[in-house]
Amino acid sequence: MKHATPLLGFCAWGSGIGKTTLLTSLIPVLVAHGVRLSVVKHAHHTFDIDHPGKDSYRLREAGAVQMLLGSKNRWALITERSRTDEGQREVGLFDLLPHMDTAQVDMILVEGFKQEPIPKIEVFRPSLNKPLLADSDPNVIAVAADGPVQTRLPVLDLNNPNAIADFVLDWLRRQQPAVKLQGAAV
Repeated sequence: MKHATPLLGFCAWGSGIGKTTLLTSLIPVLVAHGVRLSVVKHAHHTFDIDHPGKDSYRLREAGAVQMLLGSKNRWALITERSRTDEGQREVGLFDLLPHMDTAQVDMILVEGFKQEPIPKIEVFRPSLNKPLLADSDPNVIAVAADGPVQTRLPVLDLNNPNAIADFVLDWLRRQQPAVKLQGAAV
């Protein structure tokens, strides 16, 4: 699927592989290069960013379908799926993207959503003896690994966020060659 703002996913065979750890070291490097970015993260389980006892939690629990919480520093929109939606399909990446303000960013990084048809970097640890997703997913454009990997794709050092950032910046330039990145010398 095409999206106006470049999307770059980070996927792995499962949880606990290091996707979030990689992104928390990669994002500051990209930001230092002037890239404005957003992140969409998939959660496999029920999660809550609100806490029992807080007013916003109480209002949502009382039956509000959406709860918008805001302050001078940030805001968050919590949307409840209808109780009749239980058992329906998992929310997809392209269900969530319309809620992002893409006018503020140069790219959107996506953590998880490994089945979505977007360009992805696979986070891979050979020592875990899991299959390489890149072998069956034509959307994987590189593998970030902490050891040797047999693949036709570029292999990036998982422990070198600067090298991964260089790869991402080069990829981003190819996605929007006519667009000048905000303050970026990419």
